[in-house]
Amino acid sequence: MSPKPSVWAYSLPTALLLMAPFDILASLAMDIYLPIVPAMPGILGTSPAIVQLTLSLYMVMLGLGQIIFGPISDRIGRRPVLVSGAILFAAASFCLALSSAAIPFVALRFLQAVGASAALVATFATVRDVYADRPESVVIYSLFSSMLAFVPALGPIAGALLADRFGWRSIFVALGVLSVLAVLHALLRWHETRPMTAAMSRRSFLPVLRSPSFWTYTLGFSAAMGTFFVFFSTAPLVLIDRAGYSELEFSFAFATAAVVMIITTRFAKRFVSRWGNPGSLLRGMVMLLMGAVLLSMGQVFGVPSFWTFIVPMWVMAIGIVFTVSVTANGALEKFGDIAGSAVALHFCVQSLIVSIGGTVAVVRLQGDTAWPLAAFSSIMAIVVLIAQGWLRHRGRLRA
Repeated sequence: MSPKPSVWAYSLPTALLLMAPFDILASLAMDIYLPIVPAMPGILGTSPAIVQLTLSLYMVMLGLGQIIFGPISDRIGRRPVLVSGAILFAAASFCLALSSAAIPFVALRFLQAVGASAALVATFATVRDVYADRPESVVIYSLFSSMLAFVPALGPIAGALLADRFGWRSIFVALGVLSVLAVLHALLRWHETRPMTAAMSRRSFLPVLRSPSFWTYTLGFSAAMGTFFVFFSTAPLVLIDRAGYSELEFSFAFATAAVVMIITTRFAKRFVSRWGNPGSLLRGMVMLLMGAVLLSMGQVFGVPSFWTFIVPMWVMAIGIVFTVSVTANGALEKFGDIAGSAVALHFCVQSLIVSIGGTVAVVRLQGDTAWPLAAFSSIMAIVVLIAQGWLRHRGRLRA
């Protein structure tokens, strides 16, 4: 370690090849598993609610890891946190492939998320260490976002193909093998980047928690990400169990929502420049409400199908992109001096709201219908619009 962040002697493509697998695997472990979710209660001899817990716990741990593993990597270094997390992820994945009982399966999914969270935090900490003041940082974050946009599109398709050809256990074997390959590459080429003089002062979260703009935009982020969480929690039940789709047909239908997000992302910068943060958040919430109305109409007047469930999600997908394009800047713009703490809290709060609120919606309402998605999205969108109106009114009073 040196007093200044290390400058890797790697070209940008080489650095991306080294770092990107850990970013992708953390998301892939969620999406590749979706096609087999409807079958898991029968396989494990448990209820759909317990299987839903394997999705929710994963989301919770990814969020909490932002706060837990960030300070640990500041203290002991990025490399040990990354390598340890990746090894734990691989071990849990292989054990999941061998599991046949509900309680061990849930515990192993939690451990898999612990490993994914540690590797993810160490990866982004390394990006900050190495590229904080270099133009390559924009390229790296942009490419990471683009790659992650493809994971929800391709992950379920890959999961369906693996499960159909080799059985459901092959999904977790594949995750374990990919993680082993990534960590072997990291052991050879990933050197420590934590600055020796890194500040170890403890930052208070109170100024962030007292900020109305932080809560307004973080709730907006939660509404957007929670909508997608409830969508991929209910989509297998609606399309496979109710609409009679095969696992592969489901995967292609599911992928169309991700494709809509990818296409919208290409134009998001232009929209944000025109509307600004408040206008983009407002339009994002309106799109979520429109999608919820369409879902409700399809549920009442139609039957589960591509047109009544997936097409309304296209509308919501556009709203998700409008929202997530501005929520980080809107929530964190006043906390440049404590950016690390604010970022950690932003993602942690979002993850907890998404996992808890989304799980309640799926479990309490009919998980094989459109009602959980319509209810979660509309309630969260209304809350955000109220918060945004209050924030605007507060600004006028101060002016």
